[in-house]
Amino acid sequence: MVEYRLGVQLHGHADDVRGICVCGDTGIATSSRDGTVKFWTRNPEKESEYVLSKTLAGHSSFVGPLAWIPPSDRFSEGGIVSGGMDTFVFLWDLHKGEVVERMKGHDSQVTGLAVDTNGDIISSSMDCTVRRWRNGNAVEVWEAHKVAVQTVLKLPTGELFTGSSDSTIKLWKGRTCIQTFSGHADTVRCLAAMPGLGILSASHDSTIKLWVLTGQPLLEMIGHSSLVYSVDAHSSGLIASGSEDRSLKIWKDGVCVQSIEHPGCIWDAKFLENGDIVTACSDGTARIWTTDTNRFCSDEELAAYTDLISQYMLSRKTVGGLKLTDLPGVEALQVPGNSNGQTLIVREGDNGVAYSWNSAEFKWDKIGEVVDGPGDAAQGQVYDGVQYDFVFNVDIGDGEPIRKLPYNRSDDPYAVADKWLLKENLPLTYRQQVVEFILQNSGQNNFVPDPSFRDPYTGGNAYVPGGQPSSSNGNAPKQIFKHIPKSGMLSFETAQFDGILKKVTEFNTALSSDSEQKQLSLSETEMSRLPAIVKVLKETSFYHTSKLADVDMALLVKILSWPAKMMFPVIDFLRMFVLHPDGAALLLKTIETGNDVLMETFRKAVAPPVQPANLLTILKAVTNLFYSSCLHQWLRIHCAEIIDSLTNCKSSFSKNAHLAYATLLLNYSVLSIEAKDEQSQTQILSAALEIAEDDAQDFDSKYRALVAIGSLMQKGLVKSLALDLDVKSVASSAKASMDSKIAEVGADIELLTR
Repeated sequence: MVEYRLGVQLHGHADDVRGICVCGDTGIATSSRDGTVKFWTRNPEKESEYVLSKTLAGHSSFVGPLAWIPPSDRFSEGGIVSGGMDTFVFLWDLHKGEVVERMKGHDSQVTGLAVDTNGDIISSSMDCTVRRWRNGNAVEVWEAHKVAVQTVLKLPTGELFTGSSDSTIKLWKGRTCIQTFSGHADTVRCLAAMPGLGILSASHDSTIKLWVLTGQPLLEMIGHSSLVYSVDAHSSGLIASGSEDRSLKIWKDGVCVQSIEHPGCIWDAKFLENGDIVTACSDGTARIWTTDTNRFCSDEELAAYTDLISQYMLSRKTVGGLKLTDLPGVEALQVPGNSNGQTLIVREGDNGVAYSWNSAEFKWDKIGEVVDGPGDAAQGQVYDGVQYDFVFNVDIGDGEPIRKLPYNRSDDPYAVADKWLLKENLPLTYRQQVVEFILQNSGQNNFVPDPSFRDPYTGGNAYVPGGQPSSSNGNAPKQIFKHIPKSGMLSFETAQFDGILKKVTEFNTALSSDSEQKQLSLSETEMSRLPAIVKVLKETSFYHTSKLADVDMALLVKILSWPAKMMFPVIDFLRMFVLHPDGAALLLKTIETGNDVLMETFRKAVAPPVQPANLLTILKAVTNLFYSSCLHQWLRIHCAEIIDSLTNCKSSFSKNAHLAYATLLLNYSVLSIEAKDEQSQTQILSAALEIAEDDAQDFDSKYRALVAIGSLMQKGLVKSLALDLDVKSVASSAKASMDSKIAEVGADIELLTR
């Protein structure tokens, strides 16, 4: 589809733009934390532009939801309804710019508004109630939920819905709830009509769901990385959502087809009738996005917006107590260090990355991405129930989970480094780098080690910061690659277990009430076992002592037989199950008895018609199989079928699925190199090149595909084939990328082509 591009920016509010109301074809209303509502109309001199027509000031605090009343005998230019933090609902005569009705009754913030066909105004509030107003008076009041009501939706066909912080949606007939929709794992923040299908819901669980009016979920859209505040649909079938993650996402058939970054969170997003999208951003600006080239903003305005996004990203980050923008760029790594173990933090794209000087190899070794600096930890942090002066987040490599490094100023940094490396199963040769990292980020650059210290592993003295570099042997430094070859396997280790259990319970209830499928449902005893398994899987630090039993595997096998439409939470459960050593061993034992439940599940998940939720979860589950060496033989045997099947499903991939697929290929490249399997390497190389050559791919997916290509060329058996497939042009294109990691791995691959 044609991509959306910036059309118009509506500047005028002094604070966050919180709400948007499309006022027919007359204009757009916006509400703000600045306490005002602004009405924008098309510029008569330039149809593609909007100008500020009126500012409506009357609320004593920030204004949130808005609703439109079309022109009538009473309102010649229409009316606007606004709800505020001040608990009031105001009805404005747009022609006069005045409040004609002040509706007082709510005890807390007004969160949602709707206008009924008879002119009644319906409002929801944090006070848990819904109110119906007529001529300025409340004619109905009822407690809709036990906790805050966040949104209200009235369909033209008469149905009234509410969404709440209790994670449910309720359908009302009068003041009677006739249906409760359960499925979200957190607050339901926004509801919208999906023409011809049902309703959409946006949630703090980072998902959007499509529901039929009888309460069954049709589709789940996964792609946002934080709270989703708004959702809207267009008659074309497109869906737009806005989130705390600062992105406007556009969806088609459940797949995210475009993501547009903003310089702040997006409180609201609405479609205009012509298909343009209006967003309300926390930077105080509303923006209109369009696919019509006649309504595109100028190249200069687009460049200024792109620069604004870049500057915003940089301004938000601090590293080691310093602004990211104050750090040197990657060019600083071209200058040799002064002493072995010297630490340098540089800016790489939007991150601060720590390096340590390796005198023996005459190069800077990457320690990891610095996420927390001393300013962030100055007040002390808790880790595993213990208070520390610092708890650093350390990124040790692409795709690996962030590692927590706790430290107190009174600790010996060498002892802390040794203990941490052993705990994280990292080479002890990293000790010097970790010590320097600790000293740098805790502000202890003048630390003097205990001279009596002896390395418990080598018997030698501890490395002394600032010591003399090792003598050079006079040889030229060897060829250095920054990102290849890849060693070790990547995995997806985080999960919303509460959401998984909730969804499994919901589906089990549906099965047990279906006479034809009742035999597939779990008994009450079996259901009670699931939380116990989840408890084991959550406590990852006890994986070396905790156990899973045969009965747990039998339970997993049973739910893996569920219908395809109910599979995604079960596959997600499998994804986490195989990360436990016992889980992987039990799965292999089941397969070896002749019941290859794993392959059956994979084939069912990718069988047409493909369901995006099944596809994403199976991609991540298969990727996690690489984590356990006992399953490597199974992965080798089924490599060709797995990659072929997934290639056939690529048209259904979401952004997250593309990333999971690239991760799976990267893991397969490592495995095929270890096995010296040229046939598999050929297939993996071809699949990875497709990703690397696809300009529509996001940076992370492309980066992992490039690392797979470089690793296969350097350590595998397919370098000549890669050259035949014109990998040189792939490397050249990657080197020109704006993303530093892609540019660097492109340079690595180019070195291999010489």
